[in-house]
Amino acid sequence: MKNKAIRVGIYVLIAYLILGLLFHFIAGDSLRATADTTSPVSPKAVLGEFVEKDTIKQPFVCEYDSLTSIGVLIGTNARKNSDTIHLSIWDNPNREGEPLYQSSVNAESMKDNTTYVWELGDKAIQNAAGKTFYLELESENGRKGNSISLYYGNTINAGRFSVAVDVFPLEVNGEPRLDDDDNPCSLCLTLGGIDYHWVGTYYWYLYGGGALLLALYILYVLHCKKHEKKCVALSLINSMLKYRFLMKQLVARDFKTKYKRSVLGVLWSFLNPLLTMSIQFVIFSTLFKSDIDNFVVYLLTGIICFNFFSEAANMCLMSIIGNATLINKVYVPKYIYPLSRSLSSGINLLLSLIPLLLMLLITKTPITPAILLLPFALIMLFLFSYGVGLILATMMVFFRDTQFLWNIFSMLLMYLTPIFYPETIIPTQFLWLYRLNPMYQIITFVRTILIEGISPGPAAYLGCILVAVIPLLIGLLIFKKNEDKFVLNI
Repeated sequence: MKNKAIRVGIYVLIAYLILGLLFHFIAGDSLRATADTTSPVSPKAVLGEFVEKDTIKQPFVCEYDSLTSIGVLIGTNARKNSDTIHLSIWDNPNREGEPLYQSSVNAESMKDNTTYVWELGDKAIQNAAGKTFYLELESENGRKGNSISLYYGNTINAGRFSVAVDVFPLEVNGEPRLDDDDNPCSLCLTLGGIDYHWVGTYYWYLYGGGALLLALYILYVLHCKKHEKKCVALSLINSMLKYRFLMKQLVARDFKTKYKRSVLGVLWSFLNPLLTMSIQFVIFSTLFKSDIDNFVVYLLTGIICFNFFSEAANMCLMSIIGNATLINKVYVPKYIYPLSRSLSSGINLLLSLIPLLLMLLITKTPITPAILLLPFALIMLFLFSYGVGLILATMMVFFRDTQFLWNIFSMLLMYLTPIFYPETIIPTQFLWLYRLNPMYQIITFVRTILIEGISPGPAAYLGCILVAVIPLLIGLLIFKKNEDKFVLNI
């Protein structure tokens, strides 16, 4: 028995080392730095022809550690223009000192209704996050009928609707440009930048430190086992081994009960997300004209993740009162009942991934090594759902109206989660609050892996861990504190 415990400890340590190396291979670049682009406003109108001696000034705030590119949406009136456009970026509104970047470009190279991008290259502006910069554009020899136009706006498109955003006022020849309602407008800029992460710099130190801590904890567990002392890991392992047969029976019962007397049976695990996606796809891609890239995969990802959370939470909610007879007759750790419900929902989740993978193939979405990070997101989703389920199961014992209140709250949470709409419709000032939604963190993580084919940055991993672990710990605490009272109330 002792040798077996040592072997298990060694296997756990080897698994950690292999997973750490694999993770660095897949996510290495995103751990060091993350490149991104933003477009603060959507086009609303054009300034008119940009002619000789015209000067345009546009303040903007950079969100990135390093500003690497800046683009401006151009209109050429479907012709080639011979003007020369001078661009400069300043760190002050009065053009004092030297510009941070300056460049000149021939308008002949610009295409109609396309964003022309200036790559800053080795002149990339460092330590730019949160700072205000001033873009200036000048026309050298533009003439009427032989010059470009520039797009401006003060909204973000969301399907057929537009959402107003706060912008820095655009100035044309020293005069602010306003819309018909006298609201300030901004050039349609596209900012490109890089965020640097300390995690990549110190990854191998963190990796080695984690291995050392894990090895020490394994030794501690072996010490506790040898001297018959209690510890969390041993208690959990012993409990799982002792009640694994019961767990299998409960999971099998819940899974079979769900499809009892159903003609299609398990096929509903495939059909349910596909049919839901089909209906919402028709509605939001035609009636509301959604312009989200790869909308099919975007929509199906949100549906599958949220359906699992909703199903697991609903099943956990009834897990204690639904097993009242068994609880009154046989002693079993009560957390097993909501756990078995979550696991049976997890089987449906795994089955529903099959149509998602098929959609990736049908839409010709590139499948990259980043897809190997999907289990991490699914585990975080499971832990979050189980934590919420523990809270609901406890509340349901003492307050039977919980099921009705939860139905309302879960519907509200669904609309607060970007399942079928882009987050760009949320006003900028409320984005920080919107992103506190745990389902937002997890679904966005999955979409980054599947649609963009890259690993998210370290902040995304931390966000997923926090939204999973905190509800889980709260759920365990509430459940543990009240489980002895269940028998008196069920």
